[in-house]
Amino acid sequence: MKWVKHPLILEINTLPWLHHLSEKYQEKVTLKTLPEEVMNEFRNYDAVWLMGVWKRSKSSQRIAQEHTELQEEYKLALPDFSEVDVMGSPYAIEEYIGDPRIGGNEGLEAFHQRINNQGKALILDFVPNHTSLDNPLVKSNPEFYIEGSFSALLQNPELFAKIEGKLFAHGKDPHYLPWTDTLQLNAFSDQYRKKALHTLLEIQKHCEGVRCDMAMLAVNSVFLKTWGQFIEERPKTEFWNDIIPPIKEVTPEFKFIAEVYWDMEWELMRQGFDYCYDKTLYDRLLYDPARSVRGYLQADWEYSTKTLRFIENHDEKRAISAFGLEESRAAAAIALCLPGARLIHYGQHLGYKTKLPIQLNRWKQTEDSNEEIKSFYDTFTEIIHNYLTKSNLWNLGRVYKDNTPGPENPMISYFWNLKGFIIYVIVNFSAQDAGCVLDLTTHRQDISYEVNSLLNRNCINKELFVNNNKIQMNFGPWGIQILKLSF
Repeated sequence: MKWVKHPLILEINTLPWLHHLSEKYQEKVTLKTLPEEVMNEFRNYDAVWLMGVWKRSKSSQRIAQEHTELQEEYKLALPDFSEVDVMGSPYAIEEYIGDPRIGGNEGLEAFHQRINNQGKALILDFVPNHTSLDNPLVKSNPEFYIEGSFSALLQNPELFAKIEGKLFAHGKDPHYLPWTDTLQLNAFSDQYRKKALHTLLEIQKHCEGVRCDMAMLAVNSVFLKTWGQFIEERPKTEFWNDIIPPIKEVTPEFKFIAEVYWDMEWELMRQGFDYCYDKTLYDRLLYDPARSVRGYLQADWEYSTKTLRFIENHDEKRAISAFGLEESRAAAAIALCLPGARLIHYGQHLGYKTKLPIQLNRWKQTEDSNEEIKSFYDTFTEIIHNYLTKSNLWNLGRVYKDNTPGPENPMISYFWNLKGFIIYVIVNFSAQDAGCVLDLTTHRQDISYEVNSLLNRNCINKELFVNNNKIQMNFGPWGIQILKLSF
């Protein structure tokens, strides 16, 4: 299927979602038995990312149930949790087959067919860096993994697991402690690269794209720095250059999405990724003033269209908890109307406040929807769906602060040109009142505009009109105005 240019993606943590639906409908719900009203909730999205559909590992579950530090996280998120709520990490994969609790491969294929019938894409996980300790490959193909020696074990006892007489390294990010429920795959191994390609050729039969976990860990320079002392291979090609082109030959529209940090986005874009996590924008929205965000939005078009924008995902705090209610809406308006892919995490659009550890299989029973947030996102996602997924004509707007007291301009503005009208997004990204003038002199001067507000949060003006190619507006804190200027 053909993707839109700037898709809106809904990420769903699959097991808690199905548990919630089973409680709601008082019967077991799997991907095969989803009610039609649930499928209708995807109407404003272009793709659904089902996170955690692959078979969970029993060893990972046991480790997660016994992990002391994780116990504290479980209690914060789910005060009444018990062992049966702990499923293990969805990123310690035993096998790339549908987990029985989602309905297995049959349920996965049923959902895939239904979502495709709606004209929408399905995204699934791919974890190139590691597997669970009990993945069948550990026995059948130990050469795919990083092995250690007795001397290495003495130097780094926490880095290795002993399995059937062999020492295997745990999966690892070079900046953190090892993930003890995983084993590290050897991204330099030609045989493992062939296996990874084969795995993706199978995965692509079930979906239209993959989100690649910690994708930068497989980049040669990173992998060498992390694991060079344990391996002799030094490949001439990059891991992703061996993986992505063959998949694109089979399915040109298939999308690769990178979870990536450390300012390595451009490197992975060059290696073939269609979209890369935009953690930089997230951090600037969370910590910086408007001028920092405006500066970042001046990135070139090629880079911008290959980013995945978000203000929440399963690794970050819930947006309403991280930003606060009003600021979270302002941040969403800025991030999710930009060029590139846009991500909403299930529960973000409902005002959920509690971040759920990925090892748990249910949400807090008292986690109720915030009707104010839900109403905002219902309108907001409809605007994105109707107007902001297909055009390639985008630019920063010219918006000037009027004589409102304060040291700097808190306004952020940009626009999309469409046939017969312009969509303007204007946000007061500050906790103070602000007045501004939107300058339209860069647009055609020989036409008149009809001004319609598609979404208004804390824009004080009851009526907006164009006067001398300018629109005067006054905003309360974190105010939002999305305008449609027809001509």
